[in-house]
Amino acid sequence: MTKKQTAGRDALGDFAPKFAELNDDVLFGEVWSRESKLSARDRSMITCASLMSQGLFPQLEAHMKIARQNGVTKDEMVEIITQLAFYAGWPKAWSAFGIAKKIFDK
Repeated sequence: MTKKQTAGRDALGDFAPKFAELNDDVLFGEVWSRESKLSARDRSMITCASLMSQGLFPQLEAHMKIARQNGVTKDEMVEIITQLAFYAGWPKAWSAFGIAKKIFDK
């Protein structure tokens, strides 16, 4: 079971309350919680792959931390990044490896 997300409200609750609500309650509360359809672990791998492909590295770092909590291993993350290097771009892979090393070498 995914844990209750409050990042939207914590970061933007006062500034953009509806966006924060959608982030916490719909994206994480409804979509991420549909584990009978797709596990949180698999969702984490897909999300990290998408964020890396787009070069969204601040979000990638946050989601790599979630992926680790959801059971994605260092070896799996290395393999995901290596695979994507050929499709998303070598420089993006280098950036993603820097983030992964920081998160998974703890």
